[in-house]
Amino acid sequence: MQKDLIALVQNAGVVGAGGAGFPTHVKLDAKADTVIINGAECEPLLRVDQQLMDRQAQRLLQALELIVDQVGAEKGVVALKEHYHAAAASLRRELSGHPRLSVHLLGAFYPAGDEQVIVYEVTGRIVPEGGIPLNVGVVVTNVETALNVLDASQGRPVVEKYVTLTGAVRTPKTVKVPLGITVAQALALAGGPTETDFRVVNGGPMMGKLVSPDSPVTKTTKGLIAVPAGHPLLASLERPVTRSTRLAATACMQCSLCSEVCPRGMLGHRIQPHKLMRVAAYGSLCDPEQTPMNAYLCVGCRLCEYACVMGLQPWKLNANMKEILAGQGIRNGLHDQPGHAAPYRDLKRYPVHKLIHQLGLSAYDVDAPMEEDVPVYQKVVLPLRQGAGAPAQPVVEAGARVAKGDLIARIPEGKLGSCLHASIDGTITAIDGGSIVIQA
Repeated sequence: MQKDLIALVQNAGVVGAGGAGFPTHVKLDAKADTVIINGAECEPLLRVDQQLMDRQAQRLLQALELIVDQVGAEKGVVALKEHYHAAAASLRRELSGHPRLSVHLLGAFYPAGDEQVIVYEVTGRIVPEGGIPLNVGVVVTNVETALNVLDASQGRPVVEKYVTLTGAVRTPKTVKVPLGITVAQALALAGGPTETDFRVVNGGPMMGKLVSPDSPVTKTTKGLIAVPAGHPLLASLERPVTRSTRLAATACMQCSLCSEVCPRGMLGHRIQPHKLMRVAAYGSLCDPEQTPMNAYLCVGCRLCEYACVMGLQPWKLNANMKEILAGQGIRNGLHDQPGHAAPYRDLKRYPVHKLIHQLGLSAYDVDAPMEEDVPVYQKVVLPLRQGAGAPAQPVVEAGARVAKGDLIARIPEGKLGSCLHASIDGTITAIDGGSIVIQA
């Protein structure tokens, strides 16, 4: 039965429904004593997972039971923020039939949803530097991904996506849409942007990326945030790394506030962003116990920028250092296992509502009610790569007729990746540019 579930999840094309989109069948082919459903949804403004926990609590617990059985775990935990009152109540109403499962309430801090942070919050275990939760006997998956595992066990592939549409839109909402529609088509479901000059952030405002309105919705799209031109969030995201480096060289006063709030540093990892900033000014870290390799321990959460009184961007310099090191073939060699978290960690956790205010997003921190009726579209463009690993290889040709749910591309032999399925009924009109186009 266990191998059957792995095959079903692989064939269904399930990947992490946010972030890097790691193939879920690989994560399930493991042994662990604890499974955590990550319901923290720590990115400001996003609503998908908290709404799914409320609306589909019973199905989520069924999915968690499946995963617990699959990895041979003793228990499963749904971890969510304490102010997700409706979701917590719905889950607790359903718990009586699931003695191995429980609910864990997290504080309203950022980034509660970082997988290493959530492992520590729920279990008290610290994932080693450069490691993954499985190193300490834990498997973590997010809410929508777990529900997709349940669908896969019942023969349903991933062809649709839940997305929060928010920011400068007329009617913020959370929708369910076919994979492959454009960002502009998705935003139109929320009445479209309220501004004529705007940019779109795919993901959350902290770790999301700027995308074109013409780009497609993929398996990892979790939220689309319309941001008016001139908004300070755009100034941060669009600042060139060369300018960030110059500012670091001239304005960093080594106050160490960035290091005080660094979530991985607070878990005992050897990352101190203020010391890495010294490279910009001195070409050295001025500390024999630190090397540029410590940048590999940065998760890119961007919290350091909002702790900095000068608005500097240690995260951006760390990302640049990682690119340089990787380009020179230097891999992360830091794998220490911290014995304990930093002192006073609980007092240093960053309140999410303070962060929303600093981001200038308070006006957009509003409800985004869920609508689950899937709109009908005449055309989709499905990228062959929709997560971590290699692009899928087409198993159809131009001119072929396909039905929604049909397999159209599979994982290359011996590679990490995910299968791809048709998200609408129609005809394959093109296979080029790394995508498959289906016209109804």
